[in-house]
Amino acid sequence: MQTIQKSLRIPQKTLKEIERMARESGREFSTVANELLEEALRMQRCPGIVFTEGTTGRRARIAGTGLEVWEIIATYKSVGEKVDRLRRAYHWLSEPQIRSVLGYYRAYPEEIDRLIQQNEEITHRHVHERYPFLS
Repeated sequence: MQTIQKSLRIPQKTLKEIERMARESGREFSTVANELLEEALRMQRCPGIVFTEGTTGRRARIAGTGLEVWEIIATYKSVGEKVDRLRRAYHWLSEPQIRSVLGYYRAYPEEIDRLIQQNEEITHRHVHERYPFLS
């Protein structure tokens, strides 16, 4: 990805918080700041979607739930991309939440498809080879 250097004035409190996050994660300030900006843009574009830290990094989730967007889209694909069947499968989600997930997927299909594929690649054999002490 091509980057461009741009001067930006940010409040000192924000600067200190990004520096803290970078220090705690062992990543560069610029990397953390860019990730936060990207997440803010995505949340602005797709209201109802938030980003939270998980075991494998930050992921898009439905606000107020523990559900990741890729999980809902995997179900959506498994029901033939029928919205009515998706609504029945997740009957406790509101219509705006369902629309947010579908909108996020339309906006960022490569990200979600990659996460679905990664999940599908996890087999019992794969887990046993990677974590033999679990068996």
